[in-house]
Amino acid sequence: MRAACSPVRDFFRALVQPEYSAVTDVYVLMFLADTVDFIIIVFGFWAFGKHSAAADITSSLSEDQVPEAFLVMVLIQFGTMVVDRLVFQVILVLGIHFWMFFILPTVTERRFNQNLVAQLWYFVKCVYFGLSAYQIRSGYPTRVLGNFLTKSHNYLNLFLFQGFRMVPFLTELRAVMDWVWTDTTLSLSSWICVEDIYAHCFTLKCWRESEKRYPQPRGQKKKRVVKYGMGGLIVLLLICIVWFPLLFMSLVKSVAGVVNRPLDVSVTVTLGGFQPVFTMSAQQNQLRDLSEKDYQAFLSSYSYEPSALQFLEAYSAEDVTVAELPGSSNSLWTISPPSRHYLSHVLHLDSFPLTLSWTVQRYCPLLTTSLQEISQLSRLATLKVLNVFNCVSSVIPDVFPCFLRAPSDSNAKPIGQLYPGTNHRRGAVTERREAGLQLFVFSDKVSPPSLGFLAGYGYNHGTVCLVVLVIGKFVREFFSGISHSIMFEELPCVDRILKLCTDIFLVRTGDRELELEEELYAKLIFLYRSPETLIKWTRR
Repeated sequence: MRAACSPVRDFFRALVQPEYSAVTDVYVLMFLADTVDFIIIVFGFWAFGKHSAAADITSSLSEDQVPEAFLVMVLIQFGTMVVDRLVFQVILVLGIHFWMFFILPTVTERRFNQNLVAQLWYFVKCVYFGLSAYQIRSGYPTRVLGNFLTKSHNYLNLFLFQGFRMVPFLTELRAVMDWVWTDTTLSLSSWICVEDIYAHCFTLKCWRESEKRYPQPRGQKKKRVVKYGMGGLIVLLLICIVWFPLLFMSLVKSVAGVVNRPLDVSVTVTLGGFQPVFTMSAQQNQLRDLSEKDYQAFLSSYSYEPSALQFLEAYSAEDVTVAELPGSSNSLWTISPPSRHYLSHVLHLDSFPLTLSWTVQRYCPLLTTSLQEISQLSRLATLKVLNVFNCVSSVIPDVFPCFLRAPSDSNAKPIGQLYPGTNHRRGAVTERREAGLQLFVFSDKVSPPSLGFLAGYGYNHGTVCLVVLVIGKFVREFFSGISHSIMFEELPCVDRILKLCTDIFLVRTGDRELELEEELYAKLIFLYRSPETLIKWTRR
């Protein structure tokens, strides 16, 4: 028994009372372990919830839903990253193990050894705890001189450092946390000022080192590889930013669009605010497609109308649906005698609205209402119709639209280009008497399912113009205002400024000479306020 427990006892004795402790820094590896755990949560959050199957976070977010398992795991992962800097590691280790082996199996109703994603997350977390224990055993570094990506001055460190600073809120969060948990005499704004100066000088140092490695001889023109490589890519990128959204909007529906035929077409006639007088609808067999031969004949009837032909160029025979509406109403006109008497009275007024509304139903209902003012003769004829003892008819001209356009993102509207005269309208209505009325619906193509998410985010001309203008605003910042920053961008040698920043870091974390930190910070600020001193400091 003693022989079996001896290795464990020796391990903890060496951990608590090490004979030799060499200061080390494994924060980079710890950060990478936390990053891997975060990636596991993003793609495997479903394994941490109850009755959850394999799911995709993008599909959940596209439906405006945030899975509870994903939210809880992200908060736990982020919380452990912050708490690890405040609480002793043993408490965090015990909490994670209690949650993984007792709470999580209870929530998911699955044993831990049957949850592969949880095992993978736990394994990476154990690697993190091992690195953290090694950090505690070896001792924390007493001199933190800048970011871990600023140890070398080359293209790799430069691009990694710039990518690190581009992550939203990461730079700000790191700066504020360092200021909170580090003894310093500087205010938060002064702390951020030093960090920004150090980051800017590091970037300049990387560019100056690259100029030394790849010098450009004086009086020699730039190589074509550089000009056409860098300049050509920039030109192509700018052109794509301006024209690609419009080109994409134009071609995504005309080339890859899907035909969205109507499922139901209804027409309702209403007098003022009374009950509908006439209701008719066309469904299933009453909705027929227009053949290619009929469509060509339809086009030939507009051969002398340029505006109509220009409109019809965007459509084909498969986009046109003919709705054959019955001549009789689908429902009775239910109106009480007092309302009927009042209607007879208001028809004598000068203005009385006749409402003709149509509904073109596809995957989403599109409803548009047309208002037509009744003329004096039509009002009198309608008044005669109300008399049950008179079997007369009333003709109200130019009220029924025979051609409707059903866009994919707005209401159905009459097509004015197809009404150059009265012949086309009458011909369309009287072509098939047995059908009652015919309504030609021109349906716009919709985006394919693979690109349907763009329509959900309002991908229209206004959105495209706004996005292009915003991108142009950011691009303009790289091409304007350069003259105001020449003094700080074209520094030949920034070694002394970097040395001054590292001295501030050194006296703050190592020697804890806080008075000296104030003096060095005042010297740094004076350096940037004095152009002559800055020129002397940055000479080669």
